[in-house]
Amino acid sequence: EHLELCLEAGINHEGINAEVAKGQWEFQIFGKGSKTCADQIWVARYILNRLCESYGVDVNYHCKPLGSELDWNGSGMHCNFSTKYMRETGGKDYFEALMAAFAKNLDEHIAVYGPDNHMRLTGLHETQSIDKFTYGIADRGSSVRVPHSFINAGYKGYLEDRRPNSQGDPYQIASRVLKTIAEVPLP
Repeated sequence: EHLELCLEAGINHEGINAEVAKGQWEFQIFGKGSKTCADQIWVARYILNRLCESYGVDVNYHCKPLGSELDWNGSGMHCNFSTKYMRETGGKDYFEALMAAFAKNLDEHIAVYGPDNHMRLTGLHETQSIDKFTYGIADRGSSVRVPHSFINAGYKGYLEDRRPNSQGDPYQIASRVLKTIAEVPLP
């Protein structure tokens, strides 16, 4: 029902799936452009809250709603990102410079990736530790997951920052990602 309401509202809702914990669900928004994407996430959250309210159900956006002592995955808000240059030109040298910029700005990213992320980014449950930056091909335990399609296309396409959590402000997250990308000069 949430999917249908989002589509009716003009939100580019890409799908839903059950997650690891009982009652834990994920939905994907694919908004083109950082402002549009952030707008759509906030509206989708609003729609979800109102829909659940009509059923007498609460939504818990906390990244570890049952506490960090339980052995289960937390709730993230993974951020897939690309620029025109990344999609059309890319290249290994640019990619490595981009990952170096993300590593250099580790603390700045974590500061806006949602509260209590230290409870989620432990190095367990398909996460990297909060104080480390790594990237890897199809590696769900890295900070940035590099899709096979990115490598196969000659280091072109999108990347996935897996560190933002479910309580994150999408405007702040997009802003930080864009600031880091802007630090990397184009050849």
